[in-house]
Formats: sequence, C-alpha cells, structure tokens
Amino acid sequence: MVSTDRPTRGYRVFQGVNGLVLTGVVVVTLYPFVHIVARSFSGERQIRAGEVTLWPKGFNLTTYKIVFQDGMFWRNYGNTVFYTVVSTAVAMLLTTCYAYVLSKKHLRGRGVLVGVAVFTMFFSGGLIPTYVLVTSLGLKNTVWALALPNAISVFNLLVMKAFFESLPGELEEAAQIDGLSTYGILLRIVLPLSKAVVATMVLFYSVSFWNSWFGAFLYMDRAELMPVTVYLRNLIAGATGGTGAGAGTEQLTQAMANIQAVTIVLTALPILCVYPFVQRYFVSGVMLGAVKG
Repeated sequence: MVSTDRPTRGYRVFQGVNGLVLTGVVVVTLYPFVHIVARSFSGERQIRAGEVTLWPKGFNLTTYKIVFQDGMFWRNYGNTVFYTVVSTAVAMLLTTCYAYVLSKKHLRGRGVLVGVAVFTMFFSGGLIPTYVLVTSLGLKNTVWALALPNAISVFNLLVMKAFFESLPGELEEAAQIDGLSTYGILLRIVLPLSKAVVATMVLFYSVSFWNSWFGAFLYMDRAELMPVTVYLRNLIAGATGGTGAGAGTEQLTQAMANIQAVTIVLTALPILCVYPFVQRYFVSGVMLGAVKG
C-alpha cells in the first residue's frame, strides 16, 4: 500500500516552480516602488545621471523639507483624510443597503434594480451634465460633491450582493421568528457574518477616494479645500507655493529632479500602512462573493 501522506515528486517540482515564479512576480512588482523610494531620497546630480537603482545616491531631503514646511500641504492632507473617511462611510452605507436588497430573490422588481445598476457600468450622464447637476444642488466646495457622485461602485455592489446571497437563508428565518426586524437582521446577523467582504469593500473605496483628484479639481474653488492629491498635482506642475518663495535656485533644481518620486511616496504611504490590517480579509472577502455553490 502506497502512503498518500508524502507529496509526489511531480507535486514537489510544481511547488518549486511555483515558488520561483511567485518570487519573480514579487520582485518585478516591488522593484518600481523601491526605485521610486530611492529616487525620492537621492540627489539631483545622481538622478539625472541615472545612477539611482535600489538605493539612494547623494542622500537628500530637500524636496521633503520643501513640501513639509508648506502649511497648505498639511491642510490639504487633513482634507484628504476627512474626505476619504466621509466618502467611504457614505459609500459603504449605500452599497451595503442596496446589495442586501438585491440579494432577496423574492423582491418584486429585483431584475429592474439590478439592470439599473449594471446599466451605469457602461453608460454615464457625462461630465458636463454631472457638473451642472452638482452645481445646481449646491454641493460645490463641500465634501458631498466628492462623496455622492461616486457613492456606489457597481463592481463592489455586485460582489456584496453575491456574498449576501451565499449566506444561509435559515439564519434570517430564525431571526424573524425571534422578532428581529429587517434592519435588526442586517445589523445583528448579516453584517457580523460579513466582516471579510465589508473590510474588502472598505479597502476598495478608501483607496479609490484617497487617490481621486479630478472630482476635487472640478468642484473645489478654494485651495484650502483641496485634497492632497490636487496639491501634489499642482506641485508637479509648479503651480503652488510648495516650491515658491523661500526656496533657492539650488533647492528648486533638487525639487524638480525628484518631486514626482516624493509625491508618489507621500500619496501611497498611508494606504500601505493601512493595507496590512485588512489584508487577511482581502482574499476571502472577494472570493466568497465571487463563487456560488
């Protein structure tokens, strides 16, 4: 009798090849970001000479100092945190409620509601009509101009809908017998069982809102209301005070050499810090909502 506990030779070869391939993928994925970080701390001469690869050359913090010393940077950074938190909360509230409703197969008009959602994946109202609508509603220069037009991502909606459909219906029936209302079932039964998909959707929405700049560029008229993404965009274009008065010619030359690298690091760092805390929910959250038995 042949023991099935030991892996076969073919399986061991597969594991080795799989490990090498995944290691190569990790290296290829990490290399650009490590290179950007190295450039952000490198000197202007070394950057222009192409000497920077994976380690900073001519260590220099000039650009970081120019950015950090600008009070507008911190004001806009705080705006980004506020906009991201509010927009993500609104998006999760609407997406969760909509997905829960669509997961009920006995709901009348369910097909129409699903069709309306899917329709918006392929067709939109257009930039100008959207701008006119937001302006006419008096939402300009408010957080709602950023949160409401992008409150529901149809992809996230469909993933949550599929996840809710995969939950046993007997749980809700038992909760109804115990006297729970629809909202009580959602809050006390469904959501506690949906931590994985909820964490995944929070990550998706927060990354989207954090990196968004075009909405603020359209609907915000005052610099003190801008998110940090618009500030950094303007900084790259040389249109803000981050490289203005008080910065010498040598500092400006250094700043222009690695300003793109610095801005990428500053915008990506908060998300990289948050991601490890939700990473364990990520795979299960997406897969549980994508596979139906």
